[in-house]
Amino acid sequence: MQPLQFPPRLLMGPGPINCYPSVLQAMSTQLVGQYDPTMTGYMNEVMALYRQVFNTQNEQTFLIDGTSRAGIEASLVSVLEPGDKVLVPIFGRFGHLLTEIAERADAEVHTIEVPWGEVFDPQQIEEAIKRVQPKVLAIVQGDTSTTMLQPLNDIGGICRAHDVLLYTDATASIGGNPFDMDAWQIDAVSVGLQKCLGGPSGSAPVSYNDRFVAAVRKRHHVEAGIRDAHHTESMGSRIRSNYFDLGMIMDYWGEERLNHHTEAATMLFGSRQCAVELLREGQDAVIARHQLAGNAMLQGIQAMGLQPYGDLSNKMSNVVGVHIPDNVDGEKVRHDMLNIFNIEIGTSFGPLKGKVWRIGTMGYNARQDAVLHTLQSLETVLRGQGFALPNGEGVDTALAVYSSAKDSAAQKASL
Repeated sequence: MQPLQFPPRLLMGPGPINCYPSVLQAMSTQLVGQYDPTMTGYMNEVMALYRQVFNTQNEQTFLIDGTSRAGIEASLVSVLEPGDKVLVPIFGRFGHLLTEIAERADAEVHTIEVPWGEVFDPQQIEEAIKRVQPKVLAIVQGDTSTTMLQPLNDIGGICRAHDVLLYTDATASIGGNPFDMDAWQIDAVSVGLQKCLGGPSGSAPVSYNDRFVAAVRKRHHVEAGIRDAHHTESMGSRIRSNYFDLGMIMDYWGEERLNHHTEAATMLFGSRQCAVELLREGQDAVIARHQLAGNAMLQGIQAMGLQPYGDLSNKMSNVVGVHIPDNVDGEKVRHDMLNIFNIEIGTSFGPLKGKVWRIGTMGYNARQDAVLHTLQSLETVLRGQGFALPNGEGVDTALAVYSSAKDSAAQKASL
């Protein structure tokens, strides 16, 4: 058998993206035992790092071993008992995912929807909360299927006023867009690494405040075989998943270190490095870098005569949707981008499948050369299909965006 060999792809779709080299290097670190003081020390360090990533003081901030979907499922299945009401505002594919997971937990699920390409006004959500009176509001912050970013800064206060727990999936948005957990009064969040955090899929950082933890702890259970005399049974129904039982996972990450599973050490090393990269560069600087790359890509796309998708005032900074022009074979464009230029861009799902491309600028790939290479390659491929567009305007416009940003930074530095 030959060693693994992959072509040198530039991943400019909606995720996953190319990892920071330092993350890959961290993941090659040799293992130690799961209760080795060095290992548990790094577990504690990861908790502290992700408190900074989420801008929270929550003690219960740690990793779920699994993809971002594992974090979603752990959060919802652990807090929702059969018959609990949950409200899911849907503005894209991943709202439907939250709905399905809540339904599988036998919750009573209520949904509200806006057309894809739009987001919710806080008043719409408050009206639905008053009508449904849910235990949990579950909402996506950034939905890559539509490229939209749902504003959350007013939603937490609304939920507190009506005694509703607020959970959000911020997988696609964290790191490239503002996220302020405590200030926004968010009770629970889960994310993945494979977008703006610049890592591989396979670990789900999460954070839960005391309100959310209290609801989970009502269902606290300790497995037979590790249960001691001081452990008591819960008042609520037992969480239906063993692997995604947050109470047991919190015991594993907590001072007791009650055995639950063997920590995915390699993913922990990578997750740690993702947080280190973000915090070393600075959250504001990383968000600004994503905004700059996303704006350069957007303006470059527009300069090429292509039409962006959705409400641009509520677009994520890290991915742009592009209407596939009439008389253009969208899948052939993606095929040629991949096989001629080694660049991956995405299509979408559901009602947008085959109608839009999704082009990301995330993490390690939120940089000038990646933006310019993608725009130039897309122009060349479109010309090959006979699509008429201004020569070089996409790249020139993106360059101008970067140049203007440099001039502005230099001016500020001189003050």
